[in-house]
Amino acid sequence: MKEETEKQDDEISLIDLFAVLWQRRKMIITITLIAVVGVVLCSVISLILPPEKSFLPNEYTPKALMLIDNKSSSGGGLSSMLSSSGMGGLASIAGVSLPTGSSYSELAVFLVGTNSMLDSVVDEFDLINRYKIEKYPKTSSRKELKKILKADYDEKSGVFSVSFTDIDPVFARDVVNYCTAYLGKRFDELGVDKSKIEKENLEVNITNTFNDIQQLEEESRNLERSVSTFSGRLPTITTDINRISLELTAKRQVYTQLKVQYEVLKVSMASETPIFQILETAEIPDQKSGPSRGMLCIIVTFAAGFFAVFLAFALNAIANIKNDPEAMAKLRKTDEKK
Repeated sequence: MKEETEKQDDEISLIDLFAVLWQRRKMIITITLIAVVGVVLCSVISLILPPEKSFLPNEYTPKALMLIDNKSSSGGGLSSMLSSSGMGGLASIAGVSLPTGSSYSELAVFLVGTNSMLDSVVDEFDLINRYKIEKYPKTSSRKELKKILKADYDEKSGVFSVSFTDIDPVFARDVVNYCTAYLGKRFDELGVDKSKIEKENLEVNITNTFNDIQQLEEESRNLERSVSTFSGRLPTITTDINRISLELTAKRQVYTQLKVQYEVLKVSMASETPIFQILETAEIPDQKSGPSRGMLCIIVTFAAGFFAVFLAFALNAIANIKNDPEAMAKLRKTDEKK
């Protein structure tokens, strides 16, 4: 008997709930329709207005892709390189720990969030004026940039990406490509790619040695021409010619050795994977990344429907209290005590 009574109570309660919804159906439908019409109108107006004046403008997120070779980053080598460059101390101050097993990809992600890079982007594109930042310009501009400048690393593919979100697709593309170039330059400054540094040093030494050879050859020609003119100084001139000849021979040997090292290094580098390699620069996106107005309309519609249902039950509860003499009497007593 008790189970049957409980079932009847449940059926009655469900019927009562449905009755409340049916009684307030016009209000529920009206509130939901008003919300739907309102959010659709807002979405349409946001599309019609210019991006800089729209309260819900289209946003674009171009992305650049880079390949980072973590196989070349031994934990100790990377840690010692960071310590010698001062980046290890900077990471500690920033509250970021780079463990012994840290990789170049983790270093790239860390560099994107450093104040030096953020300030460089802010100054290059005048973001303080662009975003109309007045209070605490340096700190506020960094925080604003961190929200829209993202770095990500895919461990499966080994691809590192940098993206930036803005209402201007051309501007967003320029910011991403600038960050890509900055990272490449920063990796070079930190001395990550030893082969590349050695190649640059060899190029400089080869150029300087070649210039020295040309200068010595010019001096030798000038002395040979002066032999007939200054016959009284012939011994001195001959000594100078011999000296220059010896220096010229030594320089040519050095130049030959440098060229051999340079060519060998080029062959070696051709068979190696660069530590930091740009796979794809950012392009001007022709499709927005957000906001999703369709999803916004769905969310607002469901939220308005739930609110209308809640309001219907709240109004019904208030009406029941008003129609209940005992409940009203309790409320009057409570008011009298206050």
